[in-house]
Amino acid sequence: MLPARYRMRRSADFGATVKHGRRAVQPDVIVYSWVMDAPRTDGSEVSAFDAASANTPRVGLIISKSVGRAVDRHRVARRLRHVARDVLADLAPREHLVIRALPGSNGATSDELGTQLRTGLRSIHRAAGAMR
Repeated sequence: MLPARYRMRRSADFGATVKHGRRAVQPDVIVYSWVMDAPRTDGSEVSAFDAASANTPRVGLIISKSVGRAVDRHRVARRLRHVARDVLADLAPREHLVIRALPGSNGATSDELGTQLRTGLRSIHRAAGAMR
């Protein structure tokens, strides 16, 4: 299970990561990664929970109804949270990671999802390193 302090909760964080982040498309998932440059300055209140974990990476999942029934979507979400926990060490301190499940993820095993996530993340980090 993915610890609570690493979970992305705010809709604005999801939107910013998808809009501004780098994207890697895999057969069953799309991986978006965005490293925040500075703490939030949008005027919103920052809770004590957010302040304490401001320098931790965050992971969010997007699983639409095209993946399957609710039972199937929850199964895919559990698998993705499990494999996302394994890549936390590879993320930068302020990195936001959004994983969008595609319809094929319903039939994929946890190992396949983990391999695709790591491949997509490596691709993003390699491209980001070349841009710097």
